Amino acid sequence: MNINEIAKLAGVSRATVSRYLNNGYVSEEKKKNISRVIEETGYQPSSQAQRLRTKKTKLVGVILPKIDSNTISREVAGISDILTKKGYQLILANTNNSVEEELKYLSLFRDNQVDGVIFIATILTKQHREMMKGFKVPIVLLGQQLDGYPCIFQDDYKAAVNLTEQMVKTGKKFGYITVTDKDEAVGRQRKSGVEKVLGENQITLESGCVKCGNFTLESGYEKAKELFTEHPDVDTLICATDTMAVGAANWLKENGYQIPQQVQIAGMGDSFLGKIIEPKLTTVHFFYKTSGMESAKVLVDLIESKETSFVHKEIKMGCKVVLRESHRNI
Repeated sequence: MNINEIAKLAGVSRATVSRYLNNGYVSEEKKKNISRVIEETGYQPSSQAQRLRTKKTKLVGVILPKIDSNTISREVAGISDILTKKGYQLILANTNNSVEEELKYLSLFRDNQVDGVIFIATILTKQHREMMKGFKVPIVLLGQQLDGYPCIFQDDYKAAVNLTEQMVKTGKKFGYITVTDKDEAVGRQRKSGVEKVLGENQITLESGCVKCGNFTLESGYEKAKELFTEHPDVDTLICATDTMAVGAANWLKENGYQIPQQVQIAGMGDSFLGKIIEPKLTTVHFFYKTSGMESAKVLVDLIESKETSFVHKEIKMGCKVVLRESHRNI
């Protein structure tokens, strides 16, 4: 079965079928006839022929830092929902938080045939910026803000402020488990939000009470051990991510601390782990799946736009504090 036979069965010209397959204008009556014939015959247009005609691959590269992350899986689910509906296929590139791997995949997608890229970024170095300058296809950043590029990002500062305002109601001595400041969003912005609220309440976050983890359960566990060995009088612990908070909570429970009576603890991200640990984790909910959907919508608009110049969209997502059982009530 080919396009000429489809045209004959539908009673239309070959050019009309071609316009139909490439989303050009076709009258409603002819659309119905062509659609009926295609459905009855099971005709599948040649993807290679379509690429030659439209110069589009219908492929989108998604560069992500960690494929087994709850946050990333929610974002990718949102990306997939939109791109699949729009007829695109995803190529997932897992970098395991390696800058070198990110640069490798950026180079690969820049030089090979994809219609666009969604980059779920954590750390943006000078090398990243230089690499992205050479892109001939649209690229959308998810999770970080960078001037001159379309971005969808969380309000990490506000999230930390709102959460700390809750914890400061009953907390006196605070500890904080962060990640590297090279991560602008989860590292620097969330830490700044915590420090702002504590400062407004005349509470000092001592440098020795700030520990730097690396997003994992294990690091949350180890950093809690360091913190409470050095500062056993800490009565409130905030963690930059739920995963590290769950690791910290495991250490506290193993060592006889009562949560939240002796130590209240909170994370950020509203992950599955925080919902099943006992006591259930107080946290901040980010709209990660919606963020992924928005990034895909922005990218599709850029890919399919006929404009040669366009305004780069920046979308800052909302958040909400989720109060469960790991904080002390007044």
